[in-house]
Formats: sequence, C-alpha cells, structure tokens
Amino acid sequence: MKMHIILALTTVVSSVTFGQTLKDAIRKTDNERFAEANNDFRKLIASEPANGSIYFYAGENYQFQGELDSAMIMWKKAYDVQALSPLSIVSLGKSLWISGDQVGAKTQFANAMKMTKNKNAEVIRAIAGTYVYSKNKNLDEAITLLQLATNLESKNEDGFLMLGDALIEKNPTNGNEAIKSYNQVLEINSKSPRGIVRVAKVYQRAQNFELANEKYKEAQTIDPTYAPAYRENAELNMRFNQSKKAIENWKKYLELNNSDEARYRFCTALFSGKQYCDAITEIESLQAKGFDNFYMERMLTYSNFECWKDAESTKKGLAASQKFFEIAPADKVLFLDYKYKGLLLSKSGSDSLSILELEKASSINEEAAKELAGDIGKMYLKMKKYDKVIFYYNLKASASKLSPQELFELGRSYYFGPKDYVNADSSFARLLVISPTYAPAMLWRARSNFQQDPKNANWMAQPYYEKVIEMVKVEERTVGNNKGMVIESAKYLGDYYVTSKAKDLAKAKINWQIVKDLDPADKQAKAFFGEK
Repeated sequence: MKMHIILALTTVVSSVTFGQTLKDAIRKTDNERFAEANNDFRKLIASEPANGSIYFYAGENYQFQGELDSAMIMWKKAYDVQALSPLSIVSLGKSLWISGDQVGAKTQFANAMKMTKNKNAEVIRAIAGTYVYSKNKNLDEAITLLQLATNLESKNEDGFLMLGDALIEKNPTNGNEAIKSYNQVLEINSKSPRGIVRVAKVYQRAQNFELANEKYKEAQTIDPTYAPAYRENAELNMRFNQSKKAIENWKKYLELNNSDEARYRFCTALFSGKQYCDAITEIESLQAKGFDNFYMERMLTYSNFECWKDAESTKKGLAASQKFFEIAPADKVLFLDYKYKGLLLSKSGSDSLSILELEKASSINEEAAKELAGDIGKMYLKMKKYDKVIFYYNLKASASKLSPQELFELGRSYYFGPKDYVNADSSFARLLVISPTYAPAMLWRARSNFQQDPKNANWMAQPYYEKVIEMVKVEERTVGNNKGMVIESAKYLGDYYVTSKAKDLAKAKINWQIVKDLDPADKQAKAFFGEK
C-alpha cells in the first residue's frame, strides 16, 4: 500500500448541487478518515448510481489511501455512468494517465477543458491534481493550470493549497514560492488548519523543528479534529528523535481515525522511528484482524532482529521472512531482506546458511556489497576464515570507515591468517589513531613487530611494549586482561634491557619487578633475581 498520503483533498467540490452528504464524505477524505468516507461514498452511489461526480471523489478517496486499483475502478465507472459530465471525462483521463497512456489522458483533459470553456476551476483543479499527486508528474503543466484556477476563484483555498503542493514538489529545497501560495490560503482563511499544516511542512523540510512544531500545535488548537495535524506532528517528532511525543500525537490521531489503515500507518511510523518492539506489537495486532501485506512481513522480520529478546524472536523473525519471500513481488525484494534473513539465521546458529543469504544480498549491486561487507566479514570471523574477513573488511573500508572493533579484527585476521604482520601492524596503527588509549591495540602492534623481527635483531617491538606499560595504570594492572598484557610487555622489556645494546640493568630490574609483583611464581622473574 502506497503511503504517500496527501494532507487534504484539494479538489473539494465547489457546487452546492451535490448536497451536504457528498461534502461530508469529501471532508472525511480531507481528514484522512478514509474508511468512514468509503462508507459514505457507497451510500451515495446506492442513492445516485448515475452521478459521475460521486464516483470521481470516491476514486480520489481510494487514491489518497494508496489503493490505486480501487481508485481506477471508480474513475472508469464515473465515465461509464455519466460520459457527458466534465468531471467524468477528467476521471477517464486520470485512469489513462495512471495507466501510462499520457497521450490519451491529455486528449480527455482537453475535451473537459473545451466543454467548460476553460472556466470551471473545479475541473481545472481535478486535472492539475492528476499531474501533482500521481506517480508520473507534470508539475509545470499543473502550475500553469492552477494559476488559471486561482485567477478564476481567487477566494478558494483549494487552488492555492494545490499550487503550493506543486511548487514545493518542483523545488523541494526552496519553499519560498510554496509559502507564498500557502500564505494566500491563510489570507482567505486565517484559521485554515490545512494551510497552517502546509506551512509547518515547509519548515519541517527546512529542518526547523521549533517553527514546524509551533505550527502543528496551532492547527491542533484551531481544529482539534483535524487528524493530519497530529500525524504530521508525530512524524516531525520521530525525525527529531522525540519518540515519546511522537507516540502521543499518533495516539491522538488514532482517536480521530482508528481504522486499520491508520493503524498500519502508525506501524510504519514506529518502524521508521526505530521503535521496533512497539512496531511488533502493533503489526501482530493488525494481523490478528486479518490485515496483512508483504511490507508488514518485512517490518516484522527486521523488527524481530532489532528487538531481539530470545529464541522466540528468532523463530518469529524467520517465519515472517519466509512469508515475505513467498508473497512479495520479485521487483520489491531489497538486499536488506536477504540481509535480515541472514542475520536471523546466524542468531539461530546456522552460520553457513546465514553466509549464503548475506552473500546473495551482497551480489545484488555494488552498494549492497559494500554495505553488507562488515556483516559478512564478522560471520567469517566466527568461522576463522581470515582470508574472507580480510577481503570483506577491506571492501567495506573502500566505502566507509571501519569501526575500531573492525580494525582490531582486521589486524588479528592478518596476523593469524596469511601471517601478514606488516598489514596487521598497519591495522592496529590505524585503530590507535582513532582510540589512542586502547592498550590491546598497542600490544598487538608489539606482537606484529616482534613477528617481523623474531630474533630481535632490531628489537622492533620494544617501543610498543614500552607504550603498553605506560598506557595501563599501575592501579589497573590486575584488572581483566591487563595483567597478561603487562606481564608480556615487562618480560620483553626486561630481556631488552639485559640483552640489547641499550643495556640498562636498573630498567631491567624495574620491569622484572613488575612481573614478579603480578606473578610471584613466575620462573623467569625468579631467575632474574637469583631465586630458586
């Protein structure tokens, strides 16, 4: 289901001949109460089955909730029942445009314009709406039409709202022209929640949280029943990591529009806001009511990994992944779908199957290969396939920086795999640039240099073992792995100050004393001090 929800149905009927009931149905569409609007349109069609305008607006209602197939049926029906109505002709044009027949669509739009002598603003807005809100846009044509519509009806909010939408869509990085159009709405009606929310969205695009939030609150105060003000405010909160406030706004939105479709949008918002545990609860609740699609299975797969608790999370995630691959169209499958399946298989202990899925994802394109390289490298690290670790970590490094942990693992892979001690040392050196106080990296630099000079012809490891002793505070020498690192370093240095050209018995004694203090039973330390 397409989740591009328009803030308002901007082609609101201007003629009173349709009656209050149709106006109410359109208002419900505008307020995103789509299920209630569907019921109203069904009743209207039953009472006036030959009124093409009802089918047109019923189609708009389906379009704005993302159900294009149903919308197309309604628009075609509008033409079938009232072929001579300008709005019905526009309906036929809309269905042709969305089907990809742009030439046929423009022919129908021209017919509707000719029939109304280019003077019916409602018809003009209906045509422009096709160009603005459909997947295949024609924004320049829409802007030209809407300028005509606003000239014809200079006191109608709808034309200026749609014109602003077209302008911001054409130039998303500069909202100045769109703001002018939305301000025109507020000149017509300073209390228009639709206009205020549109202005708020421009501020939101500009990353101005304070002004956007202020405007959403203003719209909510003016009309507490205008649901889009809460939904947009919630999405603003999510974008700025204010999940608690976002959920408060979503709950208010759901009080006004507690349909399955609204709940579904809530699920997607939770998922987008990385509220994975809450998303699982909402998705499972919807599925229990029979509402499901492959997007939901995708969200369940990812969320069960990101909100992993125990083996049950793994089981549920893999079940969702299996169902996703069964029902998702091939052209909708992303490399992330393979990635999360692979990560969940790893959680289940099936590392060999996990690798297959991750490499399948990696093969989709270069972007996927680089993004997944770190995950695949970690999998091969668990299997001690160091050559593979080196390949994938270097692949990731070609696109982004390795994390300190990955640099550490890369260095150890060079050390234990091909025994490439030069590149091992280089990896640990890069890590120390990022984390200069990380003593284990210095220890591995010392080891890598020792392996390049195992007979101590040049005592290459000496400066690095000296650094380990400096980096580990005296009071922390017995903590965790520090004891082993310090003993290893002090032994090397004790030998260095006894054997090398830099002989210094005082320093040798200091280092062997460190060994003895940490391990009084150490035979080498005892031998140095002449003890049995």
